[in-house]
Amino acid sequence: MTDRTDGHWYDDDAGPVVRPYAMTRGRTRGGAEHRLDRTAFVIAERTVGGADDRLGPEHVSIAELTAPRPRSVAELADLLELPPGVVRVLVGDLLEAGVVRVDRPIPPAELPEESVLRLVIAGLRAL
Repeated sequence: MTDRTDGHWYDDDAGPVVRPYAMTRGRTRGGAEHRLDRTAFVIAERTVGGADDRLGPEHVSIAELTAPRPRSVAELADLLELPPGVVRVLVGDLLEAGVVRVDRPIPPAELPEESVLRLVIAGLRAL
């Protein structure tokens, strides 16, 4: 049992427990939750200005990371060392602010069959 009289009420090894929750202002879902799975690609549409007080430093980091090239939600979570759920909420904020857009990868069910691709390749070679 820990002596609580020294004011040390937390475990140093626990890491940042409250911070991700605070970054999202207590939200666990964003407005675009249905579009944001881990494989969704986030692309910056514009830079983040200082005028929007709803956006914090993590929002700016996401915009900066996605400006040079699209990045998946999973990749952003890894780069920012944040839980994917937190990244989804932050990306949702950026979507609402018009800072980023989201593209979803083509689901495997919508990809052409291998046999069709082989026929196309054979046709191209015949030209």
